[in-house]
Amino acid sequence: MKQHHPARICVSVAAPSVAEAVRIAREAEPLADVIEIRLDALAAPEIPPFLEEVRTPLLFTNRPAWEGGGFAGDETARVAPLLAALAAGAAYVDIELNAEPALRDQVLAAARAHGGQVIVSWHDFKVTPSAQAIATILQEQYRSGAHIGKIVTTARDFRDVLRVLALQDEAAEMEFPLIAFCMGRPGMISRVATLELNGFMTYAAPDHGAATAPGQLSASVLRRLLADLTP
Repeated sequence: MKQHHPARICVSVAAPSVAEAVRIAREAEPLADVIEIRLDALAAPEIPPFLEEVRTPLLFTNRPAWEGGGFAGDETARVAPLLAALAAGAAYVDIELNAEPALRDQVLAAARAHGGQVIVSWHDFKVTPSAQAIATILQEQYRSGAHIGKIVTTARDFRDVLRVLALQDEAAEMEFPLIAFCMGRPGMISRVATLELNGFMTYAAPDHGAATAPGQLSASVLRRLLADLTP
Protein backbone atom coordinates (compact mmCIF):
# COMPACT_ATOMS: atom_id res chain seq x y z
CA MET A 1 0.00 0.00 0.00
CA LYS A 2 1.33 3.43 -0.93
CA GLN A 3 2.45 5.59 1.96
CA HIS A 4 0.37 8.73 2.49
CA HIS A 5 2.32 11.99 2.26
CA PRO A 6 0.76 15.03 3.96
CA ALA A 7 2.56 17.47 1.63
CA ARG A 8 1.79 17.49 -2.07
CA ILE A 9 4.77 16.78 -4.26
CA CYS A 10 4.05 16.77 -7.97
CA VAL A 11 6.66 14.93 -10.03
CA SER A 12 6.76 16.42 -13.52
CA VAL A 13 7.40 13.94 -16.34
CA ALA A 14 8.61 15.09 -19.76
CA ALA A 15 9.71 12.45 -22.26
CA PRO A 16 9.51 12.09 -26.06
CA SER A 17 7.56 8.81 -26.11
CA VAL A 18 4.47 7.66 -24.25
CA ALA A 19 6.17 4.39 -23.26
CA GLU A 20 9.12 6.22 -21.70
CA ALA A 21 6.87 8.74 -19.94
CA VAL A 22 4.73 5.92 -18.50
CA ARG A 23 7.88 4.14 -17.27
CA ILE A 24 9.21 7.28 -15.58
CA ALA A 25 5.81 8.03 -14.06
CA ARG A 26 5.51 4.53 -12.60
CA GLU A 27 9.03 4.74 -11.14
CA ALA A 28 8.11 8.09 -9.56
CA GLU A 29 4.93 6.88 -7.88
CA PRO A 30 6.43 5.97 -4.48
CA LEU A 31 7.65 9.57 -4.05
CA ALA A 32 4.79 11.45 -5.69
CA ASP A 33 1.41 12.68 -4.50
CA VAL A 34 0.60 13.87 -8.03
CA ILE A 35 2.32 13.16 -11.34
CA GLU A 36 2.32 15.77 -14.09
CA ILE A 37 2.42 14.50 -17.66
CA ARG A 38 3.86 17.11 -19.99
CA LEU A 39 1.95 16.39 -23.18
CA ASP A 40 3.92 19.10 -24.99
CA ALA A 41 7.08 16.98 -24.64
CA LEU A 42 5.52 13.93 -26.33
CA ALA A 43 5.98 13.31 -30.05
CA ALA A 44 2.55 11.64 -30.23
CA PRO A 45 0.51 12.47 -27.11
CA GLU A 46 -1.97 9.93 -25.76
CA ILE A 47 -4.09 10.02 -22.62
CA PRO A 48 -5.34 6.44 -21.98
CA PRO A 49 -1.97 4.71 -21.34
CA PHE A 50 -1.25 6.98 -18.38
CA LEU A 51 -4.66 6.52 -16.78
CA GLU A 52 -4.43 2.76 -17.31
CA GLU A 53 -0.87 2.30 -16.00
CA VAL A 54 -0.42 4.94 -13.28
CA ARG A 55 -2.37 4.84 -10.02
CA THR A 56 -1.17 8.16 -8.59
CA PRO A 57 -3.45 11.16 -9.39
CA LEU A 58 -2.46 12.64 -12.74
CA LEU A 59 -2.09 16.23 -13.89
CA PHE A 60 -2.02 16.79 -17.65
CA THR A 61 -0.30 19.88 -19.03
CA ASN A 62 0.16 20.88 -22.67
CA ARG A 63 2.32 23.97 -22.27
CA PRO A 64 2.48 26.33 -25.27
CA ALA A 65 5.71 27.77 -26.65
CA TRP A 66 4.48 31.25 -25.71
CA GLU A 67 4.66 30.23 -22.03
CA GLY A 68 7.90 28.26 -22.06
CA GLY A 69 6.51 24.94 -23.29
CA GLY A 70 6.96 22.76 -26.34
CA PHE A 71 3.59 23.03 -28.11
CA ALA A 72 3.67 25.42 -31.06
CA GLY A 73 0.42 24.58 -32.88
CA ASP A 74 -3.16 25.78 -32.94
CA GLU A 75 -4.68 26.65 -29.56
CA THR A 76 -7.84 24.62 -30.09
CA ALA A 77 -5.70 21.57 -30.89
CA ARG A 78 -3.58 22.25 -27.81
CA VAL A 79 -6.56 22.29 -25.47
CA ALA A 80 -8.25 19.22 -26.99
CA PRO A 81 -6.18 16.63 -25.08
CA LEU A 82 -6.85 18.47 -21.82
CA LEU A 83 -10.58 18.11 -22.45
CA ALA A 84 -10.05 14.44 -23.31
CA ALA A 85 -8.06 13.91 -20.11
CA LEU A 86 -10.85 15.34 -17.98
CA ALA A 87 -13.45 13.24 -19.77
CA ALA A 88 -11.31 10.15 -19.12
CA GLY A 89 -11.06 10.84 -15.39
CA ALA A 90 -7.86 12.86 -14.88
CA ALA A 91 -7.58 14.43 -11.45
CA TYR A 92 -6.12 17.72 -12.72
CA VAL A 93 -5.33 19.68 -15.85
CA ASP A 94 -3.32 22.88 -16.20
CA ILE A 95 -4.45 25.76 -18.45
CA GLU A 96 -2.67 29.10 -18.65
CA LEU A 97 -4.23 32.33 -17.41
CA ASN A 98 -3.20 33.86 -20.74
CA ALA A 99 -4.98 31.21 -22.81
CA GLU A 100 -7.97 32.35 -24.84
CA PRO A 101 -10.80 32.89 -22.32
CA ALA A 102 -13.28 30.84 -24.37
CA LEU A 103 -10.92 27.86 -24.41
CA ARG A 104 -10.17 28.23 -20.71
CA ASP A 105 -13.91 28.27 -20.02
CA GLN A 106 -14.29 25.04 -22.01
CA VAL A 107 -11.71 23.39 -19.78
CA LEU A 108 -13.43 24.63 -16.63
CA ALA A 109 -16.79 23.37 -17.90
CA ALA A 110 -15.30 19.95 -18.68
CA ALA A 111 -13.87 19.80 -15.16
CA ARG A 112 -17.28 20.54 -13.68
CA ALA A 113 -18.85 17.86 -15.85
CA HIS A 114 -16.33 15.15 -15.05
CA GLY A 115 -15.16 15.95 -11.53
CA GLY A 116 -11.59 17.05 -12.25
CA GLN A 117 -9.84 20.19 -11.04
CA VAL A 118 -8.28 22.97 -13.09
CA ILE A 119 -5.01 24.70 -12.27
CA VAL A 120 -4.93 28.13 -13.92
CA SER A 121 -1.25 28.96 -14.25
CA TRP A 122 1.05 31.88 -14.98
CA HIS A 123 4.83 31.71 -15.47
CA ASP A 124 7.65 34.19 -15.99
CA PHE A 125 10.92 32.60 -17.11
CA LYS A 126 12.93 35.82 -16.90
CA VAL A 127 12.07 37.85 -13.81
CA THR A 128 9.75 38.27 -10.84
CA PRO A 129 7.31 41.14 -11.39
CA SER A 130 6.36 43.66 -8.73
CA ALA A 131 4.24 42.69 -5.74
CA GLN A 132 1.30 44.61 -7.21
CA ALA A 133 1.63 42.84 -10.56
CA ILE A 134 1.64 39.33 -9.14
CA ALA A 135 -1.17 40.19 -6.73
CA THR A 136 -3.23 41.25 -9.76
CA ILE A 137 -2.44 37.92 -11.45
CA LEU A 138 -3.65 36.09 -8.33
CA GLN A 139 -6.92 38.03 -8.38
CA GLU A 140 -7.39 37.24 -12.09
CA GLN A 141 -6.85 33.54 -11.43
CA TYR A 142 -9.38 33.59 -8.62
CA ARG A 143 -11.95 35.37 -10.79
CA SER A 144 -11.36 32.95 -13.67
CA GLY A 145 -13.11 30.18 -11.75
CA ALA A 146 -9.93 28.15 -11.25
CA HIS A 147 -9.93 25.47 -8.58
CA ILE A 148 -6.22 26.16 -7.96
CA GLY A 149 -3.92 29.00 -8.96
CA LYS A 150 -0.28 28.64 -9.97
CA ILE A 151 2.18 31.55 -10.08
CA VAL A 152 5.81 30.72 -10.85
CA THR A 153 8.46 33.34 -11.53
CA THR A 154 12.23 33.46 -11.91
CA ALA A 155 14.11 34.71 -8.85
CA ARG A 156 17.22 36.85 -9.13
CA ASP A 157 17.61 37.28 -5.37
CA PHE A 158 15.90 36.61 -2.03
CA ARG A 159 13.60 39.61 -2.41
CA ASP A 160 11.96 37.99 -5.42
CA VAL A 161 11.46 34.81 -3.41
CA LEU A 162 9.84 36.63 -0.49
CA ARG A 163 7.54 38.53 -2.85
CA VAL A 164 6.18 35.33 -4.39
CA LEU A 165 5.88 33.40 -1.14
CA ALA A 166 3.94 36.32 0.38
CA LEU A 167 1.15 35.52 -2.08
CA GLN A 168 0.22 32.56 0.12
CA ASP A 169 -1.02 34.94 2.81
CA GLU A 170 -3.37 36.67 0.37
CA ALA A 171 -4.49 33.33 -1.08
CA ALA A 172 -5.30 32.07 2.41
CA GLU A 173 -7.49 35.14 3.04
CA MET A 174 -9.32 34.34 -0.20
CA GLU A 175 -9.52 30.62 0.67
CA PHE A 176 -7.99 29.98 -2.75
CA PRO A 177 -5.54 27.06 -3.11
CA LEU A 178 -2.31 28.41 -4.58
CA ILE A 179 0.89 26.96 -6.01
CA ALA A 180 3.54 29.67 -5.75
CA PHE A 181 7.33 29.43 -5.89
CA CYS A 182 10.33 30.63 -7.89
CA MET A 183 12.55 29.03 -10.51
CA GLY A 184 16.32 29.43 -10.64
CA ARG A 185 18.95 28.79 -8.00
CA PRO A 186 17.81 31.61 -5.64
CA GLY A 187 14.30 30.19 -5.87
CA MET A 188 15.19 26.61 -4.89
CA ILE A 189 14.36 27.25 -1.23
CA SER A 190 10.88 28.44 -2.21
CA ARG A 191 10.05 24.99 -3.61
CA VAL A 192 10.21 23.67 -0.05
CA ALA A 193 9.07 26.75 1.85
CA THR A 194 5.85 27.10 -0.15
CA LEU A 195 4.50 23.91 1.44
CA GLU A 196 5.30 25.18 4.92
CA LEU A 197 3.29 28.30 4.05
CA ASN A 198 0.20 26.25 3.15
CA GLY A 199 0.93 26.16 -0.57
CA PHE A 200 -1.19 23.63 -2.44
CA MET A 201 1.66 21.79 -4.14
CA THR A 202 5.28 21.95 -5.24
CA TYR A 203 7.01 20.37 -8.23
CA ALA A 204 9.98 18.01 -8.47
CA ALA A 205 11.95 16.25 -11.16
CA PRO A 206 11.82 12.46 -11.44
CA ASP A 207 14.90 10.75 -10.06
CA HIS A 208 15.52 9.12 -13.43
CA GLY A 209 14.29 11.78 -15.82
CA ALA A 210 14.92 15.34 -16.94
CA ALA A 211 13.91 18.41 -14.95
CA THR A 212 11.20 20.53 -16.55
CA ALA A 213 12.21 23.87 -15.00
CA PRO A 214 15.37 25.63 -13.72
CA GLY A 215 16.12 24.90 -10.07
CA GLN A 216 13.83 21.86 -9.85
CA LEU A 217 14.96 19.42 -7.16
CA SER A 218 14.68 15.68 -7.64
CA ALA A 219 11.73 13.98 -5.97
CA SER A 220 13.90 11.98 -3.57
CA VAL A 221 15.87 15.06 -2.46
CA LEU A 222 12.70 17.07 -1.93
CA ARG A 223 11.06 14.22 -0.01
CA ARG A 224 14.13 13.92 2.27
CA LEU A 225 14.15 17.66 2.92
CA LEU A 226 10.50 17.57 3.91
CA ALA A 227 11.10 14.54 6.12
CA ASP A 228 13.91 16.37 7.91
CA LEU A 229 11.56 19.28 8.60
CA THR A 230 8.92 17.01 10.17
CA PRO A 231 9.07 17.08 14.00
